[in-house]
Amino acid sequence: MKAVIQRVTNASVTVDGKLKSSVNTGLLVLIGIEDADNDEDIIWLSNKIVNLRIFDDENKIPNISVKDTGGDILLVSQFTLHASTKKGNRPSYIKASKPDHAIPVYEKMIQQLEKDLDKKICTGVFGADMKVELLNDGPVTIVMDTKNKE
Repeated sequence: MKAVIQRVTNASVTVDGKLKSSVNTGLLVLIGIEDADNDEDIIWLSNKIVNLRIFDDENKIPNISVKDTGGDILLVSQFTLHASTKKGNRPSYIKASKPDHAIPVYEKMIQQLEKDLDKKICTGVFGADMKVELLNDGPVTIVMDTKNKE
């Protein structure tokens, strides 16, 4: 599972011209799912996202997590995170899971994030053509991959 985690002042998802979800201070998390992803990946990644200390404390040092701030999370599925650009100029998405595997993993990820954050999170619409807007704060952007836990 790959994730792009962005600290945001605000973020929103619009589908078919209608606002689906929006958050203020918190995280926008783009998530890409592959067939090898399992419950262990979900638990590890959720814990990392919720406890990642990337918000400033009173001394302007990034030492506080989204959970500590009471911030929100907007989770958006994005299969293009698994793009392979090794050959040619047209990306291949062969590693990205098909919906029959990806949707249950995505739904489990939502549940795990809500459990770890101890509140509801906001989401996009799986597989929809979404318009995602954000104001990246910092900017702070972190990329994580459960298959490469550095």
